[in-house]
Amino acid sequence: MNALQAAFHEHHALQCGFCTPGMLMTATDMLKKYPLKNDDAIREGLSGNLCRCTGYEHIVAAVRAVKAKAAPRI
Repeated sequence: MNALQAAFHEHHALQCGFCTPGMLMTATDMLKKYPLKNDDAIREGLSGNLCRCTGYEHIVAAVRAVKAKAAPRI
């Protein structure tokens, strides 16, 4: 698994799995292209993917965790 897939597992960011492929593809692209400075930015980026199971809390937490690990240390 890559870092985002592992974070989805660690943060329980999937339930039925229907939305998971789209969430992973969208989040991967977002992490490469955008600063994602807060949870609202993550939610906005994921807004095109619908999930009826998780309420996005765990998905946002997983993306946030990967973003934090990738952030430069100062």
